[in-house]
Amino acid sequence: MATTRLMPLHIGKGRTVSTAIANVIDYVENPQKTDNGKLITGYACDTRTADAEFLLSKRQYFQLTGRRRGDDVIAYHLRQAFKPGEVTPEQANKIGRELAMKLTKGNNAFVVCTHIDKHHVHNHIIINSVNLDCTRKFRNFWNSSFAIRRINDKLCLEHGLSIVENPNPSKGHYGTWLGDEQKISYQEQLRRIIDTVMEEKPSDFSDFLEKLKSNGVTVNTERNNLRLKVPGQTKFTRCNTLKGDYTEQAIRQRIEGKRVVTSKRGGCKPQPKVGLLIDIDAVIRSGKGAGYERWAKVFNLKQLSQAVLYLKEHGDMSYEELKERTAAMVTRFNELSAEIKDLESQMTANAELQKQIVNYAKTRAVYAEYRKAGYSKKYKEAHEAEILIHQAAKKYFDSLGANKPLSVKAQREEYSKLLARKRKAYAEYKAVREEMKELYNVKSNVEHLLNIDEREIERDREKEQR
Repeated sequence: MATTRLMPLHIGKGRTVSTAIANVIDYVENPQKTDNGKLITGYACDTRTADAEFLLSKRQYFQLTGRRRGDDVIAYHLRQAFKPGEVTPEQANKIGRELAMKLTKGNNAFVVCTHIDKHHVHNHIIINSVNLDCTRKFRNFWNSSFAIRRINDKLCLEHGLSIVENPNPSKGHYGTWLGDEQKISYQEQLRRIIDTVMEEKPSDFSDFLEKLKSNGVTVNTERNNLRLKVPGQTKFTRCNTLKGDYTEQAIRQRIEGKRVVTSKRGGCKPQPKVGLLIDIDAVIRSGKGAGYERWAKVFNLKQLSQAVLYLKEHGDMSYEELKERTAAMVTRFNELSAEIKDLESQMTANAELQKQIVNYAKTRAVYAEYRKAGYSKKYKEAHEAEILIHQAAKKYFDSLGANKPLSVKAQREEYSKLLARKRKAYAEYKAVREEMKELYNVKSNVEHLLNIDEREIERDREKEQR
């Protein structure tokens, strides 16, 4: 079991950048706490001169970009504490390095120092805020605490360690999301609250406004423009000034499923979906070597870890609940598939009807002249194509039982409604399809982990019923 906390480091009063970096690195590299330096490892830097290398990268960053802030983040301090007696100092140092690599994706230099002066082993990881090519900076992204905890939990499971069963949520105001020293604008707070409310999938715009109110937002709809205000804000913010995916029109489209929003906030890449386990024995028999076998074993271990995390993140779901949820998702997937096919069939029929209405209208005058000419063969030869198109349209209307020509405008409006329904259903269809796949993989992996054979259970039930 390991707990984590990420803290941005600033210069502070009475210090320079060089002294601030040196002070924190001197503290974490204390030889009395790191077994005389044996428990210190670095990435993309020499641990003995890490403070100088960090400082040099910051100077290069300023020279290349020209960007400088008065009290900028000089480094990030990531603490990782382990349960007493569960891990050796060497193993803790290795896990700390893996955690830092996954968090930074290898783009930032860092130093991992394992302290053994307390009753519990813990890591201090100092991450350079400037990346390796000195052109960008690492940002403490939105919801980073959750992302780091998830990465940390996976690593613990892969190394055979326990994880925190019910972690307490972090406490504090909005400013703590990006560090206590950095405040978040009211507009950014509103964007994040809107994203949170949208995750609850409001049924309509009125439901969306009610959910905003329950999240502490004051809503004013007296004027033409929707205006919002978060706690502590003195003046209202017009919703349309939030721009992008957060204007009133964009929010309505998101609720209706016509607009899909991809998070643009920095941070870790989306976590991979749970995959099916590899039948290693079968693959080895087909001719794969020992290297593939080692990779497959690590892959299977990671997939089992992700399956266990999935169950915990969904309220410690039991195997029976997993089966029920998987079955329900399959049912919903089939329902949406049938609904989409039916809508597509209606849209095809509607498009054909529009085509016939237009054809009938375009050729009506020609056919009227054809009748006035007493159905003359000469006139028919001169306008044969128009006459045949008109007759085909009339025959189509007769098959529908329509006594008079239909309105193309009404059919176009009906087609737009069908298209909107299809888009909404398809948006849910894609989400359900992905969740169904993941549930199926989780279920299969859990059955492998618990040594459950569904086919054998079904055969036993059939024997009992006989």
